Amino acid sequence: MGALHAGHLSLIERSQSENDHTVVSIFINSTQFDDKNDLASYPRDMGSDMKLLEEANVAYCFVPNYDDIYPDNYRFAVTERNLSRKLCGAHRPGHFDGVLTVVGKLLNIIRPTRAYFGQKDYQQYLLVRDMAEALFMSVEVVPCEIVREPDGLAMSSRNVRLSMEARKLAAEFARVLRTGASNDDVTQRLAALEIEVDYVEEMDERRLAAVTIDGVRLIDNVPL
Repeated sequence: MGALHAGHLSLIERSQSENDHTVVSIFINSTQFDDKNDLASYPRDMGSDMKLLEEANVAYCFVPNYDDIYPDNYRFAVTERNLSRKLCGAHRPGHFDGVLTVVGKLLNIIRPTRAYFGQKDYQQYLLVRDMAEALFMSVEVVPCEIVREPDGLAMSSRNVRLSMEARKLAAEFARVLRTGASNDDVTQRLAALEIEVDYVEEMDERRLAAVTIDGVRLIDNVPL
């Protein structure tokens, strides 16, 4: 969804190392936002994005508009009725319907052999992988490792919205998540830092968490 950073570039590098051609799509997908203010404040910098893609030797960038992707005005949607209702889905109604619908459309348009997804949003990766399998899409969904800042914070386009103090708290979120403490202890430690916790849960031998810091929602996960 734009606001490209080193995490995105790592996906591009992985694709370039394994394929003859790499296509990057940039589309801020309004249907996956349950909060209009979050959509309005989502970072946008197409000029910087294009410069980064040129420097990374990306030959193809697909930048559709809403009408290109949703000529039906979102009459039709992809819905998953289990995992998408948990974790982030429990706190963001309709979010994964929007994600799966737009990813399905992009995959149908580009018809890639492989699609590369970072594991920072591990729930999203699982849902996209399972959708591709369930709908018999001829694409391999490839998981890629999380890229982190030197202080451990997972790279995210949303990080640019953090104030200096909030950025320090975000690093603490990443640090506390990686401790060997129980989920309840992690939740209590984050709450003691006045970090708003959506959830801290375990799934697939990972600890997944979502928090809000100074109005900015952040997600992360670590292997157990």
